[in-house]
Amino acid sequence: MSNVPEHLAIILDGNGRWAKRKGLPRNAGHVKGAHVVEDMCEIVWNKGIKVFTVYAFSTENWNRPTDEVDALMSLLREYMKNSIKRAMKNNMKVRVIGDKSALAPDLRASIADLEEKTAGNTGLLFQIALNYGGRDEIVRAVRKLASENDIDFMKGLTEKDLSDALDTAGGPDPDLLIRTCGEQRISNFLLWQLAYSEFYFADCAWPDFNEAELDKALESYASRTRKFGGLVKDEK
Repeated sequence: MSNVPEHLAIILDGNGRWAKRKGLPRNAGHVKGAHVVEDMCEIVWNKGIKVFTVYAFSTENWNRPTDEVDALMSLLREYMKNSIKRAMKNNMKVRVIGDKSALAPDLRASIADLEEKTAGNTGLLFQIALNYGGRDEIVRAVRKLASENDIDFMKGLTEKDLSDALDTAGGPDPDLLIRTCGEQRISNFLLWQLAYSEFYFADCAWPDFNEAELDKALESYASRTRKFGGLVKDEK
């Protein structure tokens, strides 16, 4: 397929609803969703996508029931533990974006180990948004810039300066955002980076998302003309 996005971002929605429809506990949906993420990493790379970012846990998700949050954290621990071997096998570089300071020390250590050991890999850049919120990311970036620079720098702050201070610094903005389970909002995800991204909303819940569903999104993306605020040739 021609005209494949360089950077694909996905909001993984519907894990709990998928489980409920099947009479299963909500965590069963999260477990199934995690397996779909693993499969999708290989699928998107084979499609020619270079950067893959998933919304795993938002700053607002702490407000969910304690047992669900605890189960999600346990699932993330297990995922991080098994990720190094899988990432090295697939030459995948992994980066976790979000406010990691709020995570448990053992989880922060696992993330640091995973990022360090995969830093030299040259395949897919896989970004996991964990304790992530777009507004929080921008506030943290501004605070960082303010703490490292004088008032004159801040008065002349440019878009590039801010972009370079974000969690996603050094990578391209998403070309395509997919959200599953029929929801049509971005829920505080990559607010700065999605300024000119194309959106696609899939009806299926994330645990049911597969290569065929991805192809539908990619076909829709390929049919669009991206203008970035300007005009295309011959347009009046």
